[in-house]
Amino acid sequence: MYRRRRRAYFVMMGACLVLFVSAWAFVRLWSMPAAIAMCVVAMVIPPVAAMVANRKGPEDRWWDDPTAESRPRSRPGKDGLAGPTGPTGPTGDPESDAWWDELDGKKRRR
Repeated sequence: MYRRRRRAYFVMMGACLVLFVSAWAFVRLWSMPAAIAMCVVAMVIPPVAAMVANRKGPEDRWWDDPTAESRPRSRPGKDGLAGPTGPTGPTGDPESDAWWDELDGKKRRR
């Protein structure tokens, strides 16, 4: 799936370049409004291409994966360094700890 999205991105960006270059290379000689319209279309293509290339596919379960083992734990400990298996305790910052617990699916009582 990643290769299809990457290919679509490059095709769309290539179309953007073709539109822009052809608009000012030879279309402007026949019709200035058509050249401007081509540039407007070329201006819209890059954000759409970025959204297509970066969208989450159905098999890309990187955020809402229900299993805790499949999520990497790279939160730093109190000393700022994470061990090979992740931190062993709270970071010392209550706001940060609450945020990480929310991400991990844990409920904290205050």
